This record gives sequence, structure tokens and C-alpha cells, in this order.
Amino acid sequence: MRTIAVINQKGGVGKTTSSVNLSAALAESGRRVCLLDLDPQAHASLHLGITANDGEPSMYEILCGQCTVADARQKVSDYLSVVPSNLDLAASELELAGEVGREMILRDKLAEDDEPFDYMILDCPPSLGVLTINALVAVNEVFLPLQPHFLALHGLSKLLRTVEVVSRRLNNSLRLSGVMLCMYDSNTRLAAEVSTDIDEFFGATRDAQDFFNQARFFDTRIRRNIRLAEAPSFGQSIFQYAPQSNGAVDYQSLAEEVIAQESAKARDSQRMAA
Repeated sequence: MRTIAVINQKGGVGKTTSSVNLSAALAESGRRVCLLDLDPQAHASLHLGITANDGEPSMYEILCGQCTVADARQKVSDYLSVVPSNLDLAASELELAGEVGREMILRDKLAEDDEPFDYMILDCPPSLGVLTINALVAVNEVFLPLQPHFLALHGLSKLLRTVEVVSRRLNNSLRLSGVMLCMYDSNTRLAAEVSTDIDEFFGATRDAQDFFNQARFFDTRIRRNIRLAEAPSFGQSIFQYAPQSNGAVDYQSLAEEVIAQESAKARDSQRMAA
């Protein structure tokens, strides 16, 4: 099973949209996917028409030891399930502050769950607090969504330093494996310039640090598309709401690239074994 955290401490870069629609695209391809909503705003849950009302099992109850992952998981379709969030999760930052080993709670809870999935995707909050650290300790891969705008690059080095520290101290298997551009407008020169800058940055860093060795700048650009903005209000993924839209085409293409990473990794393993 591939475990992937979708993170960016800056809001409005397409993080939740990508978490939901990449999960839905992988499920459309016949992969078994579980989406975990770690954001107290619960936008990923609402995007798929899932709510966790007071007293119902949610990510908050999981982290506080009141239920298991299986108790909180809800099925969206044959191949897609969601572990929902709600505003109670915001209190977990304070409640877990004095807990010994608080960074490992989610990892340990997931280890208890024996439901077979091909992918587990974690939608993280726009911050670098306890919830995001729990996600980074629990997964093996990080996907980084970016908007091709200079302000979207502000704070990127701090984010990458944080993830690298977690990789070095708490989770040796953690790697940045994918960078995706969202809200892309191919008609602007700025988008092309920022894309080139990001590509050069990761290309230079990849050779210097193990954490970036497997990083791939996805060829797919998630274009600006009003259908992507409309879909959450109907509680549907883009594939339910507008399957012929550019948004659906782009996320299906992204899912194909993600799946192709597995074949590339298998080939590399065979070459090393030989």
C-alpha cells in the first residue's frame, strides 16, 4: 500500500481539491483508496458529501483514542472510502500537546487497521502543527501541490526543511515523491516562468539530498477550471459532477502518472537486484 500525505502550509493552492480528486481518479482506475481528512475545516469530507456530526466517529476520536480507524471510515463508492473530520479536530492540537509520543499516534492507529487498500491519501491542514507531523510520521510519501505564482513559493523552503527533519528524526522512509502544479493558466508567461524555477530548484536539490531523490515534477498541469470549484458544493468529486471537464481530464492524467511511478520503482528494484 502506498501512503501519501498531500501537504502545503499555504492555503488556496489546490491541496484539498487534489487530495479528493486524485483519490477519486485512482478509485476510478480500480484502485482501492482510503482518504483521511486531517483538516479541522473538513473540506475533503464535505467535498465528497460526508459529514461527521457531534458524537459520530471521526479523525478527532481516532487521535484521542476513542475509536479505531475502521469505526470512523465511511464508504463513498466501491473503491473509495473516507475517514472524515470535523471542527472538533482543532482541539486535538491542545489536547495532545502533553501526550507522550503524540507524533506517532496516527501511525500506530493505522497499523492496527488491516483493511486492504492500494492507496491511503492524507489531506493535511494548512499548517505545520501536530496534525501535519502525525501525517508525515504515518506515511512514506509526500505530494506537494503548488500554484504557479511567486507568492505561492513563499515559505516553501521552511516547509521542505520541516518535512526533511521529520524524515531524518522520526520517519526514515519518508520521501518527497511528487510535485504538482494546480490552478495552472497556460496563457500566462508567469506560470511558465515559475514552473521552470520550481523544476530547476528540485532538479538541483535532488542530487544533493536523499529526501528528494525520488521527487518527480508531474507532467500533468491541473488547469484552472470552474467545474473544480463547483463540485464541492454538490458533495461530489469532479468525476461525478463533470466527468467531461478539463478538471476530470487533468486529474485522470495525474492519477496515471502516479500509477506509473510504481512501474518505474519496480524496474529500478529489478536493476538493483541484477
